[in-house]
Amino acid sequence: MNWIKNFVRPKISNILSRREVPDNLWVKCPETGQMVFYRDLEANQFVIPGSDYHMRMPPAVRLKGLFDEGHYEQIEMPKVATDPLKFRDQRKYVDRLKEARQKTGKEDAVQAGVGKLDGVETVAAVQDFDFMGGSLGMAAGESIITAMQTAVRRKAPFILFVASGGARMQEGILSLMQMPRTTVAVEMLKDARLPYLVVLTNPTTGGVTASYAMLGDVHIAEPGALIGFAGPRVIEQTIREKLPEGFQRSEYLLEHGMVDMVVHRHEMRATLSRLVRMLMHVPEPLLIAGSEDTKGLATAETETAGQGDAAVSST
Repeated sequence: MNWIKNFVRPKISNILSRREVPDNLWVKCPETGQMVFYRDLEANQFVIPGSDYHMRMPPAVRLKGLFDEGHYEQIEMPKVATDPLKFRDQRKYVDRLKEARQKTGKEDAVQAGVGKLDGVETVAAVQDFDFMGGSLGMAAGESIITAMQTAVRRKAPFILFVASGGARMQEGILSLMQMPRTTVAVEMLKDARLPYLVVLTNPTTGGVTASYAMLGDVHIAEPGALIGFAGPRVIEQTIREKLPEGFQRSEYLLEHGMVDMVVHRHEMRATLSRLVRMLMHVPEPLLIAGSEDTKGLATAETETAGQGDAAVSST
């Protein structure tokens, strides 16, 4: 028996031919259990084709999809103290931060950029729920404030995509202080008479809901998003009553006047563009000469003019 030929060589061949299968090759729908190929989900803006369930969307992908041709300038965020309270529960806070940064490749939960939205310069920020639940700490607070100040400096509208579990408990009172600080930054936008559009995604809860997430000029929610202060289970245990069906979901909040509209992700960019143009008093882009829309408009104007001439003649 040739040991190298019959044993070693097959082992080496298996190792070399083995393919690594990505962990996220297939994604399971939380509602129906449908399995979707990741690339198909990505191409559909992270909306499950069958159930229309809106999955969480990476911040970089959301920013790229918002701005014209995917081009935007990333806003550099200020550095803050990493662990000011030297906090530790089951694990050190610094270890949790390190793990979150390795997982997302980002320093903290908020990313922001400046770009053109259908030709209008716009500043947008996105909270990343994958980074410690999108929790609001000093770094996230500074990022939001910096992005809002950038909008004021550039005289540009500001759009915020919110996804958060609330304040970051590992930073204690320093985290809670971000609520009034971001509120002051919102007032800066209002004093500058600049639009502040909030897109509430799944989930938006806790101290974030109690501060900047509910201070926008227009509040848009994605379908089925959980939006509230305390979670439904906590409320049920507190009041000891069964909550209505769909409680704290986007559609329920729309019916009760808590949000202005519920917009499907496929329509989100067009909706934001329309609102930005309306609030910034920017006219819609002119139709291209010779296009079908222009021809139809010209035909309608000719017919209207003809009817007017006929009316004058008969008079």
